[in-house]
Amino acid sequence: MKRDENLIRSLLLELEAANDFELDGGANSIGNHDEARHYHFMLMQDAGLVAHTNHGFFRLTSQGHDFLDAIRDEGLWQQTKAVVAESGGNVTVEILKQLAVGLLKKKINQHTDIEL
Repeated sequence: MKRDENLIRSLLLELEAANDFELDGGANSIGNHDEARHYHFMLMQDAGLVAHTNHGFFRLTSQGHDFLDAIRDEGLWQQTKAVVAESGGNVTVEILKQLAVGLLKKKINQHTDIEL
């Protein structure tokens, strides 16, 4: 199965918006098991973005919150994906995070003249 950065972002947003601090990594919104969803939760766990709590549930880690903060804005997310596409289309999650953080820093610098 191929990694889907859009699905990762969507799952992180869903996890953050959940009423509880953890979310079932295998069930979709209507309660059916979803292999792609489960696989991407496992990938996010590998990357340190989520932690497995128990019985298939996951929670956001501090690193997951940081990554989500960097990619939350739709405009910055689209810009991040465009840079990735222009440079060959495939990057690691860590490089994706660094790129998103770099673009966010650039945006802050443009608005404040503060170099981060």
